[in-house]
Amino acid sequence: MSDTGIPSITLPRSPRAFAAFELATALQSKLVGVLREAALHSIADDVHFEPIEWGRDGGQHGGGRRLQNWDSSAFDRASCNVSAVHYDDMPEKRLASANALSCIVHPRPASAPSLHMHISYTEMRDGRGYWRIMADLNPSHPVTADTDAFREAVRQAFLTRPDGQALFEHAVDQGNKYFFIPALNRHRGVFHSYLEQFQTGDFESEKVFALGVGGAVIAAYGNILRSRLVSRDDAAARQSQLEYHTLYFFQVLTLDRGTTSGLLVHDQNDVGILGSLPSHVDTVQLVQWLDRVPALQRPLLETLIQQLSGDGCTRVTEEKKRALAAAVRSFYRDTPNALALQARGDVVPPTVQNHK
Repeated sequence: MSDTGIPSITLPRSPRAFAAFELATALQSKLVGVLREAALHSIADDVHFEPIEWGRDGGQHGGGRRLQNWDSSAFDRASCNVSAVHYDDMPEKRLASANALSCIVHPRPASAPSLHMHISYTEMRDGRGYWRIMADLNPSHPVTADTDAFREAVRQAFLTRPDGQALFEHAVDQGNKYFFIPALNRHRGVFHSYLEQFQTGDFESEKVFALGVGGAVIAAYGNILRSRLVSRDDAAARQSQLEYHTLYFFQVLTLDRGTTSGLLVHDQNDVGILGSLPSHVDTVQLVQWLDRVPALQRPLLETLIQQLSGDGCTRVTEEKKRALAAAVRSFYRDTPNALALQARGDVVPPTVQNHK
């Protein structure tokens, strides 16, 4: 039994990598606690998060634990994954370790916004390390007060640094670039913050900052949920939510560079990597978007629609997630120049190359 509580999974030897793993685990526990509290407070439902464990190469090179809640009265899909991948026994690799927290929440009520948060620390073989810090609020029914409160909470977390305001503005600019959907001429959400390869040379201060941003995001989102989970949906609200979930699906599987990189690196956690997908999407809407995507990318969307194998509102099962993951992996291996069409900020991390 390893320190993770997961049998046969090893942890990275680097003290900085292990500290990043502990940070991710602490934030995972905090978010799940806030989600459960919000559901209990708002709708008196004590929701349960099931632990799902996976090992990289049988645990020899790490792995992770995902906590998930599906199809409850509070959450359509809620997935919070911590991973600790390392190559301590493979000195020929450029990457030493990658430790990440990746959380996606799609609430059941249409008026409650979805959340995405990703905080990771990557350490290279030569000792260099950097953080990726992402947070975005994604509602199907935007509420200005919710957006403002979420944005201000993230800004205040950035202001704990001397360069905080400038860093915050940079993160918002990068988030808006990354989460823009050219084919639909819109962003995925209402607020996006994204720092890529953040490093100052002072690991301890970086860690405090990453923990502070994660804590601020969790607290702000919990406050929003407590007021929105009580809402009752009519047919129009549910239809609007389905349309938004379809857009989310479209962005993740055709544009999200982080998702694609994860699928290209290995096939040992496909369901977890696609934990961001909502439970249902509208295949008719996806067909209508075929003519909007670049010709080079159109075969990918056609294959995704085929794998969903539905007409209209279609359930995204675990079996379909595996098929979708295989389709994305196959497409980009056969058409690597299509990667240039994926989302990016000013810096494009060489994630796939690092794992080779």
